[in-house]
Amino acid sequence: MYAVVRTGGRQFRAEPGKIIDVEKLNAEAGARLTLNEVLLVVPDEGAPLIGRPLVNGATVQATVLGHYRAKKIIIWKYRPGLRYRRRRGHRQTYTRLKIEDVTVI
Repeated sequence: MYAVVRTGGRQFRAEPGKIIDVEKLNAEAGARLTLNEVLLVVPDEGAPLIGRPLVNGATVQATVLGHYRAKKIIIWKYRPGLRYRRRRGHRQTYTRLKIEDVTVI
C-alpha cells in the first residue's frame, strides 16, 4: 500500500518504511507526525482511492529523523557592458521523515 501526500507545496510517494526529504517542518527529531493532505491511496488489492482533492479519512504517520541543509547553490547574475555582477548563495533546509503507516478509515 502506498499514498501520495502533499507537504511543502510538493507531492511525495509515501510507503511504509520509506524515507523522504520534505521542506523544513517545525518538529523535533524523534517526533511523530500525521500528514493529513493525502491525494491518493493505492491499496495492495482493489481499486485506488483518488481524492477530490483529498481522500477523506486517509492519514500518513511519519517519524522525524532529523533536519539538514542541502548543498549550497550559487546564484550568479551578470550583465555585459554594465559592470553589473552579483553573486549569492543559498542552502535549503529539509526535514527527513520515515513513513511508518498509511491508514484509511
